[in-house]
Amino acid sequence: MKHIFTILLVLLVFSCSTDKAIKAPKLSELPFMWENASVYFLLTDRFNNGDLSNDTPLNRKQDGGKLRSFMGGDIKGITRKIEEGYFDKLGINAIWLTPPIEQIHGSTDEGWGKTYAYHGYWARDWTSLDPNYGTMAEYKEMVDIAHEHGIRILMDVVLNHTGPVTDIDSQWPDDWVITSPQCTYEGYESTVSCTLVENLPDIRTNSNNAVEIPGFLADKWRNEKRLDMELEELNAFFERTGYPRAPKYYIIKWLIDYVRELGIDGFRVDTAKHLEADILAELYQEALIALKEWKATNHDKKIDDLDFYMVGEVYGYGIQGKLDYNYGDSVVNFFDHGFKAMINFSFKSDAAKSYEDIYGEYSEILNSDLSGLSVMNYISSHDDDGPYDLNREKVFEAGTKLLLSPGAVQIYYGDEIARPLTVEGTEGDAHLRSYMNWDELEEDAERSGYKISEVLSHWQKLGQFRKAHPAVGAGIHKMISKQPYIFTRTLESQGLTDQVLVAIGKLKGPLKVSQVFSDGQQLKDYYSGSEYTVKNGSIDVSLNEELILLGI
Repeated sequence: MKHIFTILLVLLVFSCSTDKAIKAPKLSELPFMWENASVYFLLTDRFNNGDLSNDTPLNRKQDGGKLRSFMGGDIKGITRKIEEGYFDKLGINAIWLTPPIEQIHGSTDEGWGKTYAYHGYWARDWTSLDPNYGTMAEYKEMVDIAHEHGIRILMDVVLNHTGPVTDIDSQWPDDWVITSPQCTYEGYESTVSCTLVENLPDIRTNSNNAVEIPGFLADKWRNEKRLDMELEELNAFFERTGYPRAPKYYIIKWLIDYVRELGIDGFRVDTAKHLEADILAELYQEALIALKEWKATNHDKKIDDLDFYMVGEVYGYGIQGKLDYNYGDSVVNFFDHGFKAMINFSFKSDAAKSYEDIYGEYSEILNSDLSGLSVMNYISSHDDDGPYDLNREKVFEAGTKLLLSPGAVQIYYGDEIARPLTVEGTEGDAHLRSYMNWDELEEDAERSGYKISEVLSHWQKLGQFRKAHPAVGAGIHKMISKQPYIFTRTLESQGLTDQVLVAIGKLKGPLKVSQVFSDGQQLKDYYSGSEYTVKNGSIDVSLNEELILLGI
């Protein structure tokens, strides 16, 4: 890696006691922890096309603005990459995919050109999958195969709004939605009791008034010969829960059906700061029940015995806010309402800081105010126009900083192969959503100073290290030396101790490892495959190596 100007030495050790004698458990014995999760976030339509026959359903055309039409990615394409081991090699243990539910059929113009609902955030029918993405059978197969590979599925869910009104998509009834005022973000009320943007009807989530199924939806279900079934299920849900037949509870029922039927492991909740917090707690409790029931009857398919997991997108939340999100005139603790983690919008700017400035601050907060909770760090995303390394010039440093950061991490599809984040002729957020650059990977394309295969290899090795050692994201960080920069992470969990030592910077002479390793122990460099024997409390490391991952 010509553009990594440091030597990174990662020394790993597991111990069930405080003695130097180290007993390393098998990887299968190490507990998965959401606090250390490596989550791969992808736009289903932009990742991989596994079925050409579903590219143009519902008379959708390829006449949108640049990167604003459906492009063919689907659930089968995700499944294919799971089966090929792409995520395994990257060390991924959870996949977050955009909402798979049926979208508006038509298109709208956001001011950036004709736009279809390729992204999944413009719901039309929460009870169906969008035919551009695939079928329920294909979705179920994907979840099952992901679980076989030790990968959990996070389903992106939207409770805040429907899709826009188009020439062929009518507005939901007035007792279901509001269409004004538009949010001004000047405080709590002007962020929650309003519509995000023009022509994006907002669900009346603050209402407990009973409503009927919209006529267009009842007609659709009748044509699909499932009206009676859907109504019977709704009756059973409302009878069991005692909830009023208000809009938010219909949507909660529809969303938890995917958990109950497929064994979805968690939700990523979209636009959470625009929702009343109590609805999030109600969603979580229902999902918690649904997953427990699914696991009780699917012993052969469940991946673990963990409870349902929920992470929130509270736009603008940063780890420095700790438990709170400040609306300006009021503060809300979303962790008190079902979230086990929040997406950390600070990391992509914090990544410009030094390693210790990031890691020291994050660990201190995660192990005090946020103890037992976490954040999800990222460098790029689908609707953040200020990503770290917009022009993909620091791809190796970005991978190192992200994948060694305390907390969970989100790899946005293509971060690991430098997918371009700027596309000529593209306006608005679509430039962040180009199709996955598989062609560049296949050709091993060369950018200015690096090859795509080199980038992927770098991210894979860091990802494998992170997956194998939960102390990286969930442990307590301690700096040992400023120059070279050396730190440890230590985690004690479920009867195991996972201890990690990392050194970044040019080294002079042998590296002392006596703090964690004993003389005579055999160590392997997970990056190059080299092996070392500890002598006099040290190992001899070649200065020609730019990244070294050592472990027992």
